[in-house]
Amino acid sequence: MMRKILAATLPALVLVLPLMACSEGPGESAGRSLDRAGENIRDTIDPPKGPGERLGRSVDRAF
Repeated sequence: MMRKILAATLPALVLVLPLMACSEGPGESAGRSLDRAGENIRDTIDPPKGPGERLGRSVDRAF
């Protein structure tokens, strides 16, 4: 009985779970804004010292 229930719900979960991860909610966008603000403050207090560090920080922000 339990195997039948699992066999019926597993394909539905496999199809639905990836779709749930695609949407961005207001909490996630607010968190990203706070992260960016913290990075900007860090760059103001401790600016990148050379081209390599500047490139590294820009790569970090790209993702």
